Amino acid sequence: MSGQKVAVLGAGSWGTALAAVLVHNGHDVRLWARDAAHAAAIRETGTNERYLPGIELGRPLYVTSDLGEAISGTRFLVSVCPSHAVREVLEQVSPHLDDHVLISASKGIEIGTHRRMSEVIVETLGEAAAPRTVVLSGPSFAEELLLGLPTAVVAASRSEAHALAVQSLFRNGYFRVYTQPDVDGVELGGALKNVIALAAGISDGLELGSNARAALINRGLAEMARLARHFGARETTLGGLAGLGDLVLTCTGRLSRNRSAGLAIGAGRRPVDVIGEMDQVVEGVRTARAAYELSRDLGVEMPITSGVYSILYEEVAPRAALARLMAREPKPERWG
Repeated sequence: MSGQKVAVLGAGSWGTALAAVLVHNGHDVRLWARDAAHAAAIRETGTNERYLPGIELGRPLYVTSDLGEAISGTRFLVSVCPSHAVREVLEQVSPHLDDHVLISASKGIEIGTHRRMSEVIVETLGEAAAPRTVVLSGPSFAEELLLGLPTAVVAASRSEAHALAVQSLFRNGYFRVYTQPDVDGVELGGALKNVIALAAGISDGLELGSNARAALINRGLAEMARLARHFGARETTLGGLAGLGDLVLTCTGRLSRNRSAGLAIGAGRRPVDVIGEMDQVVEGVRTARAAYELSRDLGVEMPITSGVYSILYEEVAPRAALARLMAREPKPERWG
């Protein structure tokens, strides 16, 4: 599939990388940036110095700060805004949409409503948007993708035809896209792994060692699967690219914003200071609150998530949160 017209909403690192892939694949792409000065800078320099400094974008990329211009004449819409901004941007873009295929590449759970991004899309655009929605997720650092390094993700939709269309839209020699129908599992995996990555970063900042990191990744995956199963997701999805794959990457990779924030917190910095100094959104911070509230309301046990929440929002010291985790009642190992 080539020569498709695509709008990409969100000119952060991931939106820019996905737009560059689409341009490389021969599509007519319009990248929307909220800030007009940011859009102009990308157009003039051929780089996104704010989020991906020093990396050439390759073929010319059309960038605009006008939503109507970005959407006009397109068939595919890729939403890559921070999760807390998705609803607002979709409300603005709604008058410009008709039967677009809606690709959600934002990872998070909305605070207050506890909605996943596909649910925000349907609530904002109507039930007719549900079968046209495809979730794109998996272990993928924007910088590596932009450099053309091998990357594999998953496109999940309740419509096989639309999942296949998105697979065809993005896939190339360095970007492999799998399809599957478990939207709930893919979205929850992509959101919750950021919370566990914060925990892994905090652990490394405390210099707790490799044993602790491995335990956090494994037991973090267990509680991710536990919540996902409550919504009818498949356990195999959490063992796939959008679950275990993304979790391992985000908990261990040097480019992980969530792990980096956790490292600083574990080393003794105040969470509010660390988050305030980050130049990009740390999705795990908001997701920790939403996931904690959701698990509490549903009665789903998520001790690592609760520990991260207590550090971020209740001023509990990291070592005190660790002590609580280790002092929990002994029990048989359970998966999910």
